[in-house]
Amino acid sequence: MNKSSLRKTIVIGAGMGGLSAAIRLAAAGQSVTLVEAQPTPGGKMRTLPGTPGRPADAGPTVLTLRHVFDDLFACAGARLEDHLTLIPQPLLARHFWPDGSQLDLHTDIAASTEAVAAFAGPKAADEFRRFNTLSAQAYAAFDAPMMQSARPRAVGAALGALTHPAAWPVLLPGRSLARQMVSSFSDPRLRQLFGRYATYVGGVPDRSPAVLSLIWHAEARGVWAVQGGMAELARALAALAVRLGVQIIYGQSVQQITRQNGHVGEVVLSNGRALKGDAVVFNGDPAALLAGLLGPGPQQSLPAAAAHPRSLSAWVWAFAATLGPGAPDLAHHNVFFTADPSTEFGPLLRGQMPDAASLYVCAQDRGMAHPPTGAERFEIILNAPPKTTLFAKEIDQCRAKTFPPLDRFGLHFSPPPPDSALTTPSGFSTLFPGSQGAIYGRSPHGTWASFQRPTARTALKGLYLAGGGAHPGAGVPMAALSGKHAAEAILTDQTSASTSLRTAMRGGMSMVSRLTGRVPSR
Repeated sequence: MNKSSLRKTIVIGAGMGGLSAAIRLAAAGQSVTLVEAQPTPGGKMRTLPGTPGRPADAGPTVLTLRHVFDDLFACAGARLEDHLTLIPQPLLARHFWPDGSQLDLHTDIAASTEAVAAFAGPKAADEFRRFNTLSAQAYAAFDAPMMQSARPRAVGAALGALTHPAAWPVLLPGRSLARQMVSSFSDPRLRQLFGRYATYVGGVPDRSPAVLSLIWHAEARGVWAVQGGMAELARALAALAVRLGVQIIYGQSVQQITRQNGHVGEVVLSNGRALKGDAVVFNGDPAALLAGLLGPGPQQSLPAAAAHPRSLSAWVWAFAATLGPGAPDLAHHNVFFTADPSTEFGPLLRGQMPDAASLYVCAQDRGMAHPPTGAERFEIILNAPPKTTLFAKEIDQCRAKTFPPLDRFGLHFSPPPPDSALTTPSGFSTLFPGSQGAIYGRSPHGTWASFQRPTARTALKGLYLAGGGAHPGAGVPMAALSGKHAAEAILTDQTSASTSLRTAMRGGMSMVSRLTGRVPSR
């Protein structure tokens, strides 16, 4: 087939959602052009200077649900292990408290149970066993009707729960994650640890739904580090897309998406070039469309509730340093808890900087094939309210709430990172237009938040959504699944609109799926 006669799709944004959609559409035989404003792919999967030749991750640090990416490579006729080196992390995370207590959690549930028993006693171990069962059942009940489904439906989730009765407690309307933790654990430290899953999707525990308990099971199924850093995943996917024939245009932002006769029209780039396609996938924050940042054409394509209210943001340090003597033994993933969670989440709900914050520290060179020598790469994350402007002394205040608390745990960095190593909420607002500094899209607060997040199809025909701001939500595998949903929606809509596709082949020949079948590399 002549390439000029292929269906054409324009994908805006080379984040996980955009890359996933582009790969699947190209594997299905479409002509795909991917436009990315930055000089490299990845979206929020970005880096800042670290050690020579080894930049530090400044975005996502956790790779879970590996099967999502195995499937993505397979649909392009490739194998993930031929393009990336993933290193399993049997130690999921190391947790520290100001009272000196410490808890390691593992992919091996027996090992985690034993660790919890040593940490908080046999009663806590029994509670952990029950919570582990609840989390697994919640995951099983919600995977197919919610995460894997292109359109989440409450009825489907309820029917799924009927076959997983252990998950019923987390389905009660209005039941928060914090309340579920009170029911699950007697020890306040374990409530604090597992309640923190709300922050993974930009919420606080007492406003986020209890169903987020399923995140434990997603992590317990396996966590991987990527050799070379998480940005290597984005580079590998971009290279795979190019091999499939995707044209990637870097360094050009999109100024406008036009509307013509009720259908998406042209995509106009910052250099004035106009791209025409049969479909457009927007891998950006849906709030940008509502704000008119891409012109009036798509502004009415979504309801306001699809993007508002906003999720939390973060202050993110990414740098290289050596640790001073007496430092605690770090794993790849570490959390240093504040003594009282209310000192963090109370101010955040008021749109203020926390009085005292728990700190996530990714020691990027730990848990890898070779132990670190000399300077190591670190990423430190503090939860923050979404902001569009940098307020006075914000960087100094952030520094004061990061490094002195870590010093008290024995964690001393030499040299201290420069101000340029910090990305603020206002910095995220600039990097990702329309986001208002939020890095998880719509807030997860409320029982029905998952059903208000926008799905792939919009009200403007031919315009589709992908990325962490769309269903099924924030997180690296979730964003990749959103790209799958967008590609499936495009192919389904184009097939149903084409009579030639329905009548071109007679008889009963079965065909490999355009999305999941293996195709030869181009």
